[in-house]
Amino acid sequence: MDIRKVQKLIKMLEESEVSEIEIREGEESVRISRQTKIAPAPNYTHLVATPEAPSLTAATSSVVPPKGQKEPSLSANEKMITTPMVGTFYRASGPSAKPFVEIGQTVKVGTVLCLVEAMKMLNQIESEYAGVIKQVLVENGQPVEFGQPLFIVSDE
Repeated sequence: MDIRKVQKLIKMLEESEVSEIEIREGEESVRISRQTKIAPAPNYTHLVATPEAPSLTAATSSVVPPKGQKEPSLSANEKMITTPMVGTFYRASGPSAKPFVEIGQTVKVGTVLCLVEAMKMLNQIESEYAGVIKQVLVENGQPVEFGQPLFIVSDE
């Protein structure tokens, strides 16, 4: 990997609130991290179906929504797809391109749902579940945080 790229990554890391980044190009990879005095990441807990909560049929992840937004409620047959990274959310591959998915569209596991741009790299976010897109929870071009809900998919 070119040393200029590494230096540029270090500079970008210093100017952002990100504390660690790992980039891979082919067989080469570089991981840059720094120690910060920022509060630890939110504690993501996992809920499991119990006799007291029969409506929970599968394990679901409790995420902390961005400030000012409340977490969407899910029915028993709905699942939430969240972003695995911080970045900018895009519903389509370009400004004039049609969105990857629309509300009401049936998707399979592995269907590309959107792009999240992080550090000038476009990352495809694929569906973890098969089902029907019930809701798109983020506006095109909006920043997203790690674990932020993006889509609700129904088993129907």
